[in-house]
Amino acid sequence: MTVIERVECVHLRFEMPMDRTFSTPGGPVHGRLTTLIRLTTDDGLTGIGSAYAHPALVQATVDHLRPFVIGYDPRETERHWNRLHGISRWYGRKGAAVSAIGGIDQAIWDLHGKMVGKPVWALLGGTSSLVPAYASGMLYSSPDAVAEGARAAVARGFTRVKMRVGWNWDYDISAVRAARSAIGPDRDLMVDGTWRFDLSSAIEFAEVLEENNVFWFEEPLSSDDFDEFVTLRNATSVPLACGENEFAIHGFREWIRTGAIDIVQADASRAGGITEVVKIAREAAAAGLRFAPHSWCDAVAVVANAHAVAASPNGITVEIDQTGNRFIEELLGGPLKVVDGLIDLGDGPGLGIDVDESALEDMRLPDPFAIPDGNYCDVTYGRGQMRYIGDYVGRT
Repeated sequence: MTVIERVECVHLRFEMPMDRTFSTPGGPVHGRLTTLIRLTTDDGLTGIGSAYAHPALVQATVDHLRPFVIGYDPRETERHWNRLHGISRWYGRKGAAVSAIGGIDQAIWDLHGKMVGKPVWALLGGTSSLVPAYASGMLYSSPDAVAEGARAAVARGFTRVKMRVGWNWDYDISAVRAARSAIGPDRDLMVDGTWRFDLSSAIEFAEVLEENNVFWFEEPLSSDDFDEFVTLRNATSVPLACGENEFAIHGFREWIRTGAIDIVQADASRAGGITEVVKIAREAAAAGLRFAPHSWCDAVAVVANAHAVAASPNGITVEIDQTGNRFIEELLGGPLKVVDGLIDLGDGPGLGIDVDESALEDMRLPDPFAIPDGNYCDVTYGRGQMRYIGDYVGRT
């Protein structure tokens, strides 16, 4: 019987050139971080997964869970997840521990598929390897730059694009109109509010989004505010999306049960892996909701999420970062290919990908506990790096 023999974290970091970087509410992004988790069996097979969280916390979780992974059959995916979740429950019902379990889970699915000679999407019951994808970027710069980014995404084969708002009222309106004009009336435009609105300004801005036929309004409010999301959902016809900051099925049940959103964005690299996001997608489907996973870290996560979408009847699209992310563009030997808005997962076994070892070594982070200060987009090191503006002030 083939069993898992080795569990390894590969932490990655690269610096963003300051003349080509982008900004978040925390200021210019100095670099990006991610963690890949690689499993090796006693007969030499390898599986890969992605965990998007604080690298040191991922490492600590994997160090703790490693003895409960080694020696087990990779084909027992559900038993693996339940075992790891049970062992880590006292410290990891949400957050980095769940993300680490998700990275292990993706690698287990990759091994499972390789052992039986089938792609993960087929093992999960999917019927097609083609998955819709959207270009994610167009962060705060200028309306003209947003329009240029949207046009560039369409030229690369995307038919859907996502932009960010929440800078100020005039900018937001101009940027949405510029993006819609750039991509035309027949392509989908998503808008991410990045927690930058209060309820009244979100309701008011949703009217602008309705006028511009926006496909969804993502996280305009804090993801802790269930009641305000319910109120907003009842006040607008624009579908609401949320989930990148939620973890495991018990967290998503609150969103589903309260009727707070229309589109569930469970991410395999954050919310617990392929096993868990497929469960979340099924519960969402039973409530009449759609599934569109967040993916912001690396190409392994994008592919893992795409397999989950391919296997989910309510799966509608997967996110591909277009901000100059080397983890997206280089880890698999080149950018993910998008044709007519679709990526093709193919019929190769497992996740169907090979990591470029030279790119891996070039971006390897030797010590996850020693990371230079900076804004890494979702993880910030050093108090002096953070200049979060605070509450949305869209009427100024």
